[in-house]
Amino acid sequence: MSKIIIGIHGLGNKPPFHTLQKWWEMSIGDGLNSINHPFPLFNFKFVYWANFIYSEPLDLKEKNVEHPLFLEDPYSPGGKIERGEPEPLQKKIRDYLEKQLDKLLLNEDLTINFSSISDFIIHHFFHDLEIYYSSNLPDEDRSNYLAREAIRETLADMLRSHPNDEILLIAHSMGSIIAYDVLTKIVPDITIDTLVTCGSPLGIPVIMNKIKAEQENKDQSLSVPENITRRWYNLSDLDDRVAINYNLADDYQKNSKGVAIIDKQVHNTYEFSGEKNPHKSYGYLRTPEMSEIIYTFLCRGRSPLSVWLTEQFYRLFYRNRLKS
Repeated sequence: MSKIIIGIHGLGNKPPFHTLQKWWEMSIGDGLNSINHPFPLFNFKFVYWANFIYSEPLDLKEKNVEHPLFLEDPYSPGGKIERGEPEPLQKKIRDYLEKQLDKLLLNEDLTINFSSISDFIIHHFFHDLEIYYSSNLPDEDRSNYLAREAIRETLADMLRSHPNDEILLIAHSMGSIIAYDVLTKIVPDITIDTLVTCGSPLGIPVIMNKIKAEQENKDQSLSVPENITRRWYNLSDLDDRVAINYNLADDYQKNSKGVAIIDKQVHNTYEFSGEKNPHKSYGYLRTPEMSEIIYTFLCRGRSPLSVWLTEQFYRLFYRNRLKS
């Protein structure tokens, strides 16, 4: 049985597929290096779905900041990588906001109060989500095909192609919603060893309501998908506005295997041209917490000698090749 890491991106238009896949791999490598465990020989596959919503990817050569295809936040290896140590006051404020939002918008059965407010939030702040939940594909050739069906099948097809592999699935931002939907509705038979969500909006009341509305059993509580067999880690930076509800463990019950969500607060240090973005995937991918999850997954079942030899190979040959 082979190990494979599968990533799925989040909200917004993206650079071309191969570029974004490379940047995710480089970010994972940065993180493993930062915890002094370089591990270059991992199998990584990437699920790209921005093309279903945007007709053209972001252009790396575009210099006009006003152009819709201008890329304002490319991969950046710079910045200090730090372990998350949230301030108690900041956590209290976020906990208070979560409770107030839930009281205002969400009933006990996860139906929504003030649905017009929820629709307004999605329409004005989450363009991709609005299309995902309510629109057909903009492609004229497939205009009768719901966007969410096409997007879900892209991830489902990737998972189906690895039925006998140990899978670590990393889902960023809106990708965590897609991953949850696919694991519960499309491929409940495909085993996922570990799921990592980062910058996830899965705790936002309107999102929970949307998920609940698609469940066949309306009386069933939201829970960890049954096909996750080992761990679900949820990583969030408390400054990340998309992950405003950083604590998912109290919103999604453990599954029948006893797998519960493990929430981790991290410090997303992504920065480019002096501008910080605590929601950016590259920053999440290189946090020490993410790197330790990935390293543990890659090393599980391997002998210490095998792991040591892999790391030494990287130090002796791979780094020198990169410098030349």
